[in-house]
Amino acid sequence: MAALALVLTVIGTLPDNKDLSSGTTPDGDKVHGTPADPPEQQGPAVGWGFTHNQHSADEGSKAAVERAKKLLGETPMPQNQAIMGWGADNPEPVKGGYDFEAMDRRIDFIRASGGTPVVTLCCAPDWMKGGKPGVDNTDWSQSNLEKAPDPDHYQDFANLAATVAKRYPYVRHFIVWNEFKGFWNDSESRWDYEGYTKLYNLVYKALKKIDKDIDVGGPYLVMDSLDPKRTEGTSDAVTGPWGRMDQRIVDAFEYWNEHKTGADFVVVDGSSYTNDDEMLPDEFAATDKFTAVSRWIEERTGDLPLWWAEYYVEPADSKDERDDWSEPHRVAVQAAGMMALARGGTTSAFYWNPEDEKGTSCPGCLWRPTDRSSGGGPLPMYDLVSRFNEEFGPGTTFRKVSVAADDRPNVRVLGDDKAVLVVNTLNRSISAKVDGKRFEMQGYEVKWLKR
Repeated sequence: MAALALVLTVIGTLPDNKDLSSGTTPDGDKVHGTPADPPEQQGPAVGWGFTHNQHSADEGSKAAVERAKKLLGETPMPQNQAIMGWGADNPEPVKGGYDFEAMDRRIDFIRASGGTPVVTLCCAPDWMKGGKPGVDNTDWSQSNLEKAPDPDHYQDFANLAATVAKRYPYVRHFIVWNEFKGFWNDSESRWDYEGYTKLYNLVYKALKKIDKDIDVGGPYLVMDSLDPKRTEGTSDAVTGPWGRMDQRIVDAFEYWNEHKTGADFVVVDGSSYTNDDEMLPDEFAATDKFTAVSRWIEERTGDLPLWWAEYYVEPADSKDERDDWSEPHRVAVQAAGMMALARGGTTSAFYWNPEDEKGTSCPGCLWRPTDRSSGGGPLPMYDLVSRFNEEFGPGTTFRKVSVAADDRPNVRVLGDDKAVLVVNTLNRSISAKVDGKRFEMQGYEVKWLKR
């Protein structure tokens, strides 16, 4: 009997018999927070905001978190969060066993700071893509995180999306997947747009079954461009001094657009520079790509609002960091990029906020890291993004802005009935006459004028 007891004890403690669902809950669709009833429909255009990354203001020093929360509450913006990765844990480590603790915290922060919550439905739990189930078995490597669900699990992912929608009924906007991650067809050297579209349609139907007024969008393609002199593999559909669109991207977009079950908005992302990190003719003029691509998309999708889930104007280094420019330079080119998006008809766009986990400096960040009590305060990029959303939100009608002939090469402008945004594209002081007013501008200065 003693020997039998020992055998049973050993078997019971073997790794394969471990309770893989420990720490999860079966009622993932239980409403988190209040109110339980959905708010009034906000519409498919949400404005200009940002995406939370791995480190954000929901954690850190209590004083810093509260400072960031108050800051955001003063100028509310849409805030985007993925369901797995970028600060969120594996939401369904085992089939039917959920863990939304980290996601709950992010959603709570977005709501407490007055933001409009947007959820990106990416990425997929390991068991949906050939990995091991279990709370301790999640492979967080980039290569694994960026795998798409296996086709046999597309419906499981759609079911997870429905669970998320039930849990957060006050979230009215969902983006399906992220940058076609895992949907590359190696054998044909092209995007597996058939697979993505099948997944998208299943998710779309699942979310609409929960609530027909939920807004759903895709395809979140990276609008890659190549050198303007290159003709092989490029498209004549969208070209300019900034480059030529990759034909494979055009094909993928066209397929999704033709075969989608439905969409409430269209969402893409991309950079102003080419795949070889060339900013053509220069970093400011390269942003004209955003205008051209946005108009091309609108020609094909009609009245659907256009979102850019990410948009980049500064090439990254080998560590995917963007910190080679001075902050005035970075903010000025970013402003030019946002202006170019708006001119192209973009209604909503999300700045990819690169908050550092700790420290006092944070190139390109919206606020200071919240690891210390002095953190959470605004940085120059925050002033630009929040003011842009405040002045040029959904429904804005842009008006012509006069610029003196001699000053046109040096400034970029955008205005409506109430405000004008002016950017000095030179790294030196200039005098410019804009909208009938002459004034001095410092190098790379971003200036707002009242009308």
